[in-house]
Amino acid sequence: MPPAWFRGFIACLVMALVSFDATSFVVARSETIRSRIGQEPIKAVPAMPAQDQRRVALGEQLFRDPRLSHDNTRSCSSCHDIGTNGASANARDTTPLGDPLALNTPTVFNVALDFRLNWEGNFRSLKDEAEQALSNPGIMASSVAEVLSKLQADADLVRQFRDAYGRGPDLDNLLDAITAFERSLNTPGSRFDRWLAGGDDAITTEEVSGYQLFKSLGCISCHQGVNIGGNLFQRHGIFRPLGSPEPELVRVPSLRNVATTAPYFHDGSVATLAEAVKNMGTAQLDVMLTDDQIARVVAFLNTLTGTYKGKPVISAAGGPQSATPP
Repeated sequence: MPPAWFRGFIACLVMALVSFDATSFVVARSETIRSRIGQEPIKAVPAMPAQDQRRVALGEQLFRDPRLSHDNTRSCSSCHDIGTNGASANARDTTPLGDPLALNTPTVFNVALDFRLNWEGNFRSLKDEAEQALSNPGIMASSVAEVLSKLQADADLVRQFRDAYGRGPDLDNLLDAITAFERSLNTPGSRFDRWLAGGDDAITTEEVSGYQLFKSLGCISCHQGVNIGGNLFQRHGIFRPLGSPEPELVRVPSLRNVATTAPYFHDGSVATLAEAVKNMGTAQLDVMLTDDQIARVVAFLNTLTGTYKGKPVISAAGGPQSATPP
């Protein structure tokens, strides 16, 4: 039997080698994660901004309050259902008179991450959009003055405004409360974001393949950044028509939670995600995608569903969108 000193030396050597291997693995793993986070054209949803929670809670109450409409029949949540996908299941929601709106309702989730608002990108700030929605005859058909007169007659609501702002309802704090709530509507925690952070098991091999295809086809040129879109304008129907011709130029929509936000496109003309992917290929890329390619891209898009208040975002129809190719 070898002497004790030799056995001790061998034991130390083995421990050192094991330690070296483990350290090397951790370093290599850390480098892989840093490389993925720094080099991928898609970024994870950031941490929620610090806000006064009294104002956020007041904004949520106002978001659901039908008194913001002229006839007290609709609220912001009538079209932007926070309990599901932040939008609705309708191709086009309706005006107070029952006529269809010109465009599909975009989701309000992650809206603070967009550089412009609405399909036409005609608003630069949440406050401007909120104020316009109150007076728009196709949405609330009211006015700031009318809304404030209703709210100022509600003693309990006045108290909540005083608690949050030190004064009763006025134009500035009305819009600030609504937009404080809207800024809180980020949906972090998607499986893809977990993969970006180094969770290799967060998405499958097929989903990774779909992401690589999404990049190689050129989809990533418009759908990238933290909101996977929402940061530039683009002409639609470059090679073939893509829904209604107007507006010709649209703000590129975010693809976050896209598996839950059917129907698709600015006019809500496409019912399934697979059909939307197929149409985007022909209209924007001049590529006829195979069924396998469509399925792989859809598999990737299904990884982009995040969480709101700890629960996965769901479709307005009550479940995830079908991934079956058309």
